Amino acid sequence: MCKKKILLIEPYFDGSHKQFLQGLMKYVPADYSLLHLPARQWKMRMQLSAPWFAGKIREMRREKRCFDLVVMSSFIDVAVFRALVGRLPGWSGTTRFYTYFHENQFVYPGNLPATANHQFAAINFTSALASDSLAFNSSFNQKTFVNGCRRYLRKSSDIQLWDQLDAIEQKSRVLYPGIDFEPLDTLKRSPENHAEPLIIWNHRWEHDKNPEEFFQVLFRLQDEGKPFRLALLGQSFRKRPAVFDEAKKRLAGEKMHFGFIEDKDTYYRILKQGHLAVSTAHHEFFGISILEAVRAGCCPLVPNRLSYPELFDKQYRYDEGSLYEFMSDHLLGNSRPGSDRCGALTEPYSWGIMARKYAQWFEG
Repeated sequence: MCKKKILLIEPYFDGSHKQFLQGLMKYVPADYSLLHLPARQWKMRMQLSAPWFAGKIREMRREKRCFDLVVMSSFIDVAVFRALVGRLPGWSGTTRFYTYFHENQFVYPGNLPATANHQFAAINFTSALASDSLAFNSSFNQKTFVNGCRRYLRKSSDIQLWDQLDAIEQKSRVLYPGIDFEPLDTLKRSPENHAEPLIIWNHRWEHDKNPEEFFQVLFRLQDEGKPFRLALLGQSFRKRPAVFDEAKKRLAGEKMHFGFIEDKDTYYRILKQGHLAVSTAHHEFFGISILEAVRAGCCPLVPNRLSYPELFDKQYRYDEGSLYEFMSDHLLGNSRPGSDRCGALTEPYSWGIMARKYAQWFEG
């Protein structure tokens, strides 16, 4: 049986987008070709990557332009791309176009005025219309996208497109991004050399991850003399919330690590030492970093919002305003869930489970 010929297109090839495609190519059998751009200037990627990628396909020899399937992320204008490649000599009219939504622009945080955000939301909407099938990385992502489309369409009273929204919903599904836990599973857990529990915070150092609430709780725990250690492992950017600089000074005695770790093996080894993995996010479409920490042996402590109710039982979710009580109780217990429990919590999102579901999606 011949493998499907699949063209993967990613205008923002880094982070979870890159990790997803690498896992897809490793675990889901197909004859893949990959076109990508570095992860920068996401707004320009959404506006201009479609003609750029179409140009790259135009440069291919005619016999190489034959694909069963094109799989793209939502950072490309699918309608423009499909229109441009559809008229190239040798391009097959039977090629199907799939879009995977790691995020959606209807609820994506940013510092753009609302009027400027409309064009990016509109690109997401027309991309969904132009795609043969859509997949979202969480039910939360899918729901906020559909609701965002509904609000968007209400703005034009004399252009009725509700049947188009119904069509989008019918060709949509939720497919969690597979996570490759193999590198974590092969690492042994470090021996306990410290009495104090280690708190892991492995998120981007940006305001949408709500670091202010996290650090205010840690400052309070410190003032009360409750022992803990801290590893801040997320990616930092030139402009970062000022609370990180304050935390670097105030929590110097508790600090185990402060800063992004490029080397994955080193990063995983620190996760393996953790007791508690915390999120305070106001914005999260899935939650790979938390799931990796849990697979390493940490107990998750996440807000009761966003995608987290899909991922974790109520016992691991705190309600608004109750983070301090939850964290105090966990630090007092100073216990980990155990390898069997951590495996049960994370295995549903592994490539071992998800690969079959992606193969079914590709079969249509």
